[in-house]
Amino acid sequence: MPPNKIQRINEDIQRVLASLLRSIKDPRVKQGIISVTAVDTTSDLRHAKVFLSVYELQSEKEFMKGLKSASGFLRHELGQSLTLRYTPELHFELDRSIERGARINTLLNTLDIQEGDADSAGNAVNDTDGAVDAANAECRMQNAESGDGSGEDRLQ
Repeated sequence: MPPNKIQRINEDIQRVLASLLRSIKDPRVKQGIISVTAVDTTSDLRHAKVFLSVYELQSEKEFMKGLKSASGFLRHELGQSLTLRYTPELHFELDRSIERGARINTLLNTLDIQEGDADSAGNAVNDTDGAVDAANAECRMQNAESGDGSGEDRLQ
């Protein structure tokens, strides 16, 4: 099966599951805000790995048990919504990439740049300007020796 068809099926499954997960009444599943971040379906459409991100998750173990018990209902409703030859068996996994990204962001925000570090960064810029000036002076000397006479600098 062409990869773009699998990709379309993955997107359809993601869309349908996102709406179906809101309708589940099991309190183990209703722990927080659930987002279906990705779906990865095998080429024979027998299995689908569903990646979920949950904001404010209290108990991961209970959440996964609730999803496992609701997977039959979700698979049945998915089969009703989509016309596929086979309705894939759903395997759920928690996606922690959003949590990791938020943690990295807070770590970056907590980094303190001391004033001494800022001054040394400014000095590095000034040193670079000095190197350019020295290179320009060298070009002028080479122009004078070669008798070019144009008087233009080669480096800007």
